Amino acid sequence: MIANFGYKDGSGEFFITIDTDKCDGCGDCIPVCTGSVLEIRENEFDPLAGEQMAAVKEEHRKKIKYSCAPCKTTGANKTLPCIAACKPLAITHSW
Repeated sequence: MIANFGYKDGSGEFFITIDTDKCDGCGDCIPVCTGSVLEIRENEFDPLAGEQMAAVKEEHRKKIKYSCAPCKTTGANKTLPCIAACKPLAITHSW
């Protein structure tokens, strides 16, 4: 399942997308996230499987544009740290 964490407003769409079918909950994205935006928690889209997944912390969902700004600015022509750290390629950004 594709899980979108973020928001849409008059200035654009700002989402971090996690493919829960690809995310194995390894946590490699957590230490490279300079804004402490990501966390590992129970896969809320398939709770019976008992698996973990990466997700955006609740306090960052409505301000993801600003929380991720430091990486977006420095990552203009390169892969962002959280995406680079994700070996199963489960993380994408919408902007």
